[in-house]
Amino acid sequence: ISPPAPGPADPLPSALRAAMQRDLGPSNDQLAQYMKIERLATVQEKQLASAQGRNFAGSWIERKPNGTFQVVVATTSPRAQKGPADVAIRSARHSLSELDASKAQLDAVLARSGKAPAGVYGWYVDLPDNAVVVTVGKGREQAGIDFIAASGIDVNSVRVETADEQPSLRVALEGGLGYLRNPGDGYLYACSVGFPVTQGGFVTAGHCGTAGEVTYFEPSQWTLGPKIGSFVASSFPAPGQTGNDYAWVRIDSGHTLVPAVDGYGKGDVTVRGSTEAAVGASICRSGRTTGWRCGTIEAKNQTVNYSTGETILNLTRTTACSEGGDSGGSFITGAGQAQGVLSGGSGSCKGKQPNNRTRSFYQPLLPILQNYNLTLLTGT
Repeated sequence: ISPPAPGPADPLPSALRAAMQRDLGPSNDQLAQYMKIERLATVQEKQLASAQGRNFAGSWIERKPNGTFQVVVATTSPRAQKGPADVAIRSARHSLSELDASKAQLDAVLARSGKAPAGVYGWYVDLPDNAVVVTVGKGREQAGIDFIAASGIDVNSVRVETADEQPSLRVALEGGLGYLRNPGDGYLYACSVGFPVTQGGFVTAGHCGTAGEVTYFEPSQWTLGPKIGSFVASSFPAPGQTGNDYAWVRIDSGHTLVPAVDGYGKGDVTVRGSTEAAVGASICRSGRTTGWRCGTIEAKNQTVNYSTGETILNLTRTTACSEGGDSGGSFITGAGQAQGVLSGGSGSCKGKQPNNRTRSFYQPLLPILQNYNLTLLTGT
């Protein structure tokens, strides 16, 4: 496998650098090496998978005990292998295709029953652990076991883990930087702008509003500013049903769209593209309630069962924190690659960060753009 062609260094915006060092803890040198490994993973991901063929068991970015990072490629091949520089080859029991098929069996149970079982919070493929993980509430392990049994999944490829809190949608119900809805029920509903598109609007979370609903600018927290536009389309399932969580808003004439993510006074980040980051890559999100928060990508294509009864498909799981009102907000990499919009999460941004209780889930950007035939607005 040939190394990536050299290119100009990607200067890390100061706002992202500060947030990543606060939430992920790398030194300046470690952060620079992390960015290098992320670029390596992006360039070589398909080549590394192709080299393993049907034995490929996934790839991800991993932090070593000395604080530096490497790309790990898992394989079910019995022969010893040595990877290129900064790439470790690791043996695995199950191929990625087998794990994906097992997860699909769990999704099939959902399709038959129409909703996730009570106490089951979600399920996903954990690449480093080489297993399908079913997340349940404390004391609800039997619900997870029954769900697994109903699927017919190979029990050797799955494990059950407990979580302190069920994921919930990130909408603040009383009052709040981003945008607001005022449906006339006595409450203001706050969400955050995702990414501007060339069609004269922005993408955001589907649970933030329905087609035709008006949105208002929020000049300060919970202050209803001027009308900025309306929802053109929105996708979000009813409680007990399954679907996606995305929408787009068309802005009114007179407003301007900027191809950037707000840095909350620490420097905005230009949106340069939408190349998908690898599992293990650093990720930062921006939202009206908690500003810049960072974490890493833990898994892709997770199914999440929210506490309000809706089940959302194809979410990306991250360790970044979030809170109410951050919904719809931007997830972006240090290289300025747009990743998706916040759907929901568990834990909070209060207290010492990072901690192992915090998770946020985002709806990947590319399916949103494809579904609504939109084009991401980018800058230079």
